[in-house]
Amino acid sequence: MKKKNSFTVSNGDLVLQLESAEEGGYIVTSSFEPELITEAETLEDAFVMARDAIKALRTSRAKLHRKLALSKGAS
Repeated sequence: MKKKNSFTVSNGDLVLQLESAEEGGYIVTSSFEPELITEAETLEDAFVMARDAIKALRTSRAKLHRKLALSKGAS
């Protein structure tokens, strides 16, 4: 069984944890965005994928917040 390598990287804007994936590439997470998990083939791709995932998470959170606010107001 191959040991998984993991390391932390930053581009000055994002701090990501990368773990080697068995099939190649990386599993990407971030302690600053606990819900973030994505995959990338390269380090550069990891930052692109992380930005896209963070944008999707924030959009989803905003929609959920609006839905919860509307349901509270309807009570």
